[in-house]
Amino acid sequence: MVCWIKRVIKTGFALGFIGVLAASLYCWHLTGLVEKRFSGRRWQIPSMIYSDTTLLYPGRKIDWPSFIEKLEGIGYRESRDTPQKKGDYLRSGDGLEIYLNDLTVPGKSRLGFLALLTFQDSVILSMVRQDSGQPLPILELEPEVLMRYFGKERELRQVVAIDEIPVTLQHAVMSAEDSRFYTHFGVDPRGILRAIYTNLRHGAIRQGGSTLTQQLAKNYFLTSERTFSRKLNELFISLAIELKYEKDEILGIYLNEIYFGQKGSASVNGAGEASRFYFNKRVQDLTLAESATLAGLIKGPNLYSPYKNIERSRKRRNVVLSAMQKNGWISEEEMKTASAEPITVSGFQVYSQTAPYFLDYVSSQLRDIYPATTLSSMGYSIYTTLDTQVQAAAERALEKGLARLEQKNPKLRRSDPAKRLQGAIVVLQPRTGNILAMVGGRDYRVSQFNRVTQARRQPGSCFKPLVASVLLDQFTPADLLSNTKSDYTVDGKTWTPKNFSEQKETRLSVRNMLRISSNRAAVDMAVRGGIERVVRRLEPFHFTTPVSPWPSLVLGTSEVIPMDLARAYAVFASDGIQPYPLSLKDVADERGGQLVGRHMKIETVLSPGEAFLITSMLEGAVKSGTGRSLSRYGIDFPVAGKTGTTNNYRDAWFVGYTSDLLALVWVGFDNNAPLYATGGSAALPIWADLVSAIPGYVSGNGFFPPPDVVQINVCRESGARASGLRCPDAYEEYFIESNLPAETCPIHGKASLLERMGRGIKGIFH
Repeated sequence: MVCWIKRVIKTGFALGFIGVLAASLYCWHLTGLVEKRFSGRRWQIPSMIYSDTTLLYPGRKIDWPSFIEKLEGIGYRESRDTPQKKGDYLRSGDGLEIYLNDLTVPGKSRLGFLALLTFQDSVILSMVRQDSGQPLPILELEPEVLMRYFGKERELRQVVAIDEIPVTLQHAVMSAEDSRFYTHFGVDPRGILRAIYTNLRHGAIRQGGSTLTQQLAKNYFLTSERTFSRKLNELFISLAIELKYEKDEILGIYLNEIYFGQKGSASVNGAGEASRFYFNKRVQDLTLAESATLAGLIKGPNLYSPYKNIERSRKRRNVVLSAMQKNGWISEEEMKTASAEPITVSGFQVYSQTAPYFLDYVSSQLRDIYPATTLSSMGYSIYTTLDTQVQAAAERALEKGLARLEQKNPKLRRSDPAKRLQGAIVVLQPRTGNILAMVGGRDYRVSQFNRVTQARRQPGSCFKPLVASVLLDQFTPADLLSNTKSDYTVDGKTWTPKNFSEQKETRLSVRNMLRISSNRAAVDMAVRGGIERVVRRLEPFHFTTPVSPWPSLVLGTSEVIPMDLARAYAVFASDGIQPYPLSLKDVADERGGQLVGRHMKIETVLSPGEAFLITSMLEGAVKSGTGRSLSRYGIDFPVAGKTGTTNNYRDAWFVGYTSDLLALVWVGFDNNAPLYATGGSAALPIWADLVSAIPGYVSGNGFFPPPDVVQINVCRESGARASGLRCPDAYEEYFIESNLPAETCPIHGKASLLERMGRGIKGIFH
């Protein structure tokens, strides 16, 4: 019997030794796997696309509805009293108190502070810091999130280092989930026994025995299935994690990994993302009460979410605060004070996309630089040129304008959403090429075809200024063109251009040709200038569609892409320099390091003088020509622009620009059905609605001639230099110094002997 017992003991020791050895080897094997997993990239973090920042300064005019919409879009909340925390604002009378959020963009960073802005008639009068009274010459509002490149898990996460996570949050999480975290080795026998006792006493699962390390092991390496093998693996992986890493590092990984709730279809993971989602704060700025609220969520994010049941969330928070006090991490007074605080959340916002056509455009450019897997996992911050206020104004203006056209003319209505009247808008800063807004169609859900960058449409009379600009070495604004009926031979056939409406003048100056948009005079100019030469000289404008070498090219019969046309008009607004349309400003990695900077690619297409002459003539077209109806819409600042209407009213255009921005509007049917409307009646009102809604983007400054442009009196009848007072209808015209009128007015320049004698006698008496 004794021998049998000894054999059993020896066998037991042997089996135990083998078991321990096997467990040790398995744990050592797992340590390698854990190290490999944790030494690489720990999380798949979606890259984020941002809008541009917004600049505020004294003298800027604000459209209040648009501005409040902007503030709410970047997460600001209206307060009832003076703002006490970042992200709050209070509007009262002629003032705005705003507690700015932190700003971190490539090349600059700023901590938030309380600022006071005063206004008069919606114009910013002054801006000061509330704490010091220091005047602020400029304020920059942070960019707005436009889109995230999600991976298949659709996780939102902002990774935060453990030394940036407040001790109160660390203690709150340990109090809620694992108060003995720093004293156990990944598995806590006392915690397991305590959980078993509590659950048996209540006859239900009230407490879990898993440590933070076990939770981390489950989240990182295992599934949530409840099996013995899974729990055994969880134990061994927990031991492997504890053997390899320090406690602080394990806690840091846990706090960046843990699930805190749902934002629409995306999950909120990690304390950094949770603090933004629930309180619109950096995790470093969380209060004790807010830290306890987040810690309380871990047990059941959907059950204890303050967005779903704020009272239940408050009770759970107070349980955590009580546990923190029992653990000695806060005093009883701190517990009572924090427990009495109301829970104030930032306001639930589901994930959504803004400016979908623009985002498609940006995404196509990004895919040329980065693979999709990189964008969905590396946590890049992608900063764009988009201004959400301009974008919103453009979207509203287009929808309102198209609805107005359909209401006026029932023939334009279509029951099929895919066949409805369409439109497109692009807004640029002409000197930089920055794209401020892009609306590629009426409804992105119906059609993802971007009419700004993909459509090919005839520009009609919008092409006339481009042809005129490349012939300003041969013509001046005062030169006279034939406005009579003329026949031209094209491919062996006779072609006779017609004017849109009857015009009694048989001759028109280049200026008046553009002002009233005369087809016959425009063709006369192109033919006299040389069609082949015109085509060659248009090449620097970089149209991506061919320009056919026919006399009708000046009437816009060759198709263009709207973005190309907007870029071409930017030449007139920027002293002859053509910018490249920019949508991307910067790309930064998750540590803020700059990966792709802004690329400014500009080319000189015209001289400053040539660009100004076209601008001057297009300003005349707006004042008294085809664009004169702008004044009826309250546009009382300097604008240069041109309407365009194609044959059978298939396309309606208006391209207009100020010294600050350029906007192109196109209206038409995708199937080329007639609009029964002109550019002036269909596209121009949309342009006016858009620009009227963004007063802060229009300075009201005029267009000023460059040094190589002079003014000379000319005779309207002859187009030549005016001959003193003898020309009955003289006016001042702009000329490039290198191309001045060579002769004096031949009609009124030769005075009769009687006239000369009369002037001589008059001179004696004077």
